[in-house]
Amino acid sequence: MAAKLYVSNNDESARLFKSGFLEMFSHVHPSVPLIVYIPVMVYNLYQASHAPEMSAANIVGLFLVGLFFWTLTEYLLHRFVFHYEPTSKWGKHLHFMMHGVHHDYPNDSLRLVMPPVVSIPLAILFYSMFVAVLGATLTYPFFAGFILGYMIYDSWHYASHHFALKGSGWIWLKQYHMLHHYQDPHTRFGVSSPLWDYVFGTTAAKQEKKAIA
Repeated sequence: MAAKLYVSNNDESARLFKSGFLEMFSHVHPSVPLIVYIPVMVYNLYQASHAPEMSAANIVGLFLVGLFFWTLTEYLLHRFVFHYEPTSKWGKHLHFMMHGVHHDYPNDSLRLVMPPVVSIPLAILFYSMFVAVLGATLTYPFFAGFILGYMIYDSWHYASHHFALKGSGWIWLKQYHMLHHYQDPHTRFGVSSPLWDYVFGTTAAKQEKKAIA
């Protein structure tokens, strides 16, 4: 029998901090990313729409490219950051706080979206990188699409664990993520999209073929 890959399937979790104040910031209602980032997305679209050099086609195109770029970012973060396996005691503790606790308690409703204390510094980092590469004007619509991608990811992640979804496509995508949790955490890193798993060969089917070969 395969080892169980979780501690509890109930809506509960482990305490991460002795300090009640710090512990409070590790529990996040699923609406928080929308409250924080919808204004960010709207602001960037507003700035883009008021830039003289930006046409409607430019804005829509860069918005869609930013949305698409999020799917790659999601995959890379999940695979190489969230599933990095540290060897030091400190590294293991940090990894557990960052993502391991979610795999141990996958249905904890208050640890399914990224805490703002983590997501805001990351958003600032990505925004700064985009400005350095694209310039401020092109970054406005690109970052708006990128942020929409992030909000879709966080909202879908919560829904996949807690909503009774209907429709074959939604059910398939939910099952795809559940297999990452309950069958093999080393495959299926795409949460909102399986695209990059197919591109980089981390779907279960490809992993099984490699094992057989």
